Amino acid sequence: MKIHEYQAKSLFKEAGVPVPEAYPAFTVEEAVEAAEKLGGDLFVVKAQIHAGGRGKGGGVKLARSVEEVKDVAAQILGMNLITHQTGPGGKEVNRLLIEEGIAIARELYASIVLDRSVEKYVFMVSIEGGVEIEKVAAETPERIHKEWIHPELGLTSYQARNLAYALQLEGEQVKSGIRSLTALWKAFEKWDCSLAEINPLVVTESDEVMALDAKMNFDDNALFRHGNIAEMRDLSEELPSETEASSHNLNYIKLDGNVGCMVNGAGLAMSTMDIIKLSGGEPANFLDVGGVASADTVAKGFKIILSDSGVKSILINIFGGIVRCDRVAQGVIDALSTIEVKVPVVVRLEGTNATEAADILENSPLDFIVAASLKDGAEKAVEAAS
Repeated sequence: MKIHEYQAKSLFKEAGVPVPEAYPAFTVEEAVEAAEKLGGDLFVVKAQIHAGGRGKGGGVKLARSVEEVKDVAAQILGMNLITHQTGPGGKEVNRLLIEEGIAIARELYASIVLDRSVEKYVFMVSIEGGVEIEKVAAETPERIHKEWIHPELGLTSYQARNLAYALQLEGEQVKSGIRSLTALWKAFEKWDCSLAEINPLVVTESDEVMALDAKMNFDDNALFRHGNIAEMRDLSEELPSETEASSHNLNYIKLDGNVGCMVNGAGLAMSTMDIIKLSGGEPANFLDVGGVASADTVAKGFKIILSDSGVKSILINIFGGIVRCDRVAQGVIDALSTIEVKVPVVVRLEGTNATEAADILENSPLDFIVAASLKDGAEKAVEAAS
C-alpha cells in the first residue's frame, strides 16, 4: 500500500525525522489558509499523487506570497499531471501540500528497502539527491553507498555513522544526519514498510539534515497491525480493477499487453508473464488467484481481466498442488456459464488430476483452447490475441 507525501511526512515527524512545516489542502481556500498559518515569504505548493517526477510535470511550484499560493493552487488542483511514473494517461490532482520554503545547501538521497538476495534490509544513501536514483545507479553506481541491516539487530550506531560519512556530512551536520537516518530506520521498522525513501534529503543552511520529500510503501500483510496506516489508503489513486481485486483477496496488477493471465501462485504468475513475452506477446496483467481456484474465484478473475478492453485472449495457467486440476477445470466451466467471455480462452492445467481435468475440458460444450504445456499455452494465447 502507498500513501501520499503529506501522510508519510506526518509519520516521519512522529518518528523524529525533521520535516518542513506544512499543511495538506483539498481546496484553493484551504491552500490559502495553510499559507497564512505558515507565514513567511516563500512557500512550496506540491501536488499529491502516488507518483514521482511531479516537479518536472509541473506539479511542484514555488510561491512568494499568499496571493501567489492561491494562483498556483488553482493551477495545480484538478490538473491532469503526467510524469514518467504515471504513464501517458497521467493522474488527476485532488490534494495539495503547502509547505514552508527551506534554505537548501545540499541535496542528498536516502532510502530503505528489502534486499531479498541476502535476506536483509538495505539502507542506501547518495550525494546525488534530487534526481532519479535509477539514473544514478545506471551511470554512477559508485555514488550509492549501501549498509545491509540484519532484521534482528536493526540499524547499528556504526552503520548510521557510515551512512552520514558517505553523505560527506561535516561538523554538526554529522550529528543531525545520524539522528535523521536513525529515525528513518525506526519509522521503516515500526510501520512494517516495504519502502521508505527521501529524495531529496537536504542539508539546510543552518546545518540541519531534513526530509524535503517522503515516500512510504507498506507490507499489505502487516496492515492488520496498523489501523492508522490502513485508513490512509487513497482509493482514488488506484485503478478500479486493482481495488476490486483486492476486495476479493486477489492479487492483480494491470499491465499494457493484450494477453490476460489467470494463475495460481505469484512465482508461476511471473513465469507465465515471462514465457508470454518469450513467445512474442505482451501480458495484460498479473493475476494470482491464490491456492483455491474455485468457480467463484475464477469468475471474479475473469470479470477483472475483462474490465481491460485491451485484453484479446486469456491464458489460464494452474498448477494443481494444493488444489486438484479437475476441480479447477469444473470451476472454469461453471464460471464461464455465468459470465460472457468474448475472447479466446487458453487453458493449461498441470499437476494433481491433470488427466481428469483434460477430459472435463474436452467434453465441455464450451469452446476452450487446451494447451499441452506452458510453452504451448503461451504460444496459443499469443496467437489467439493477434
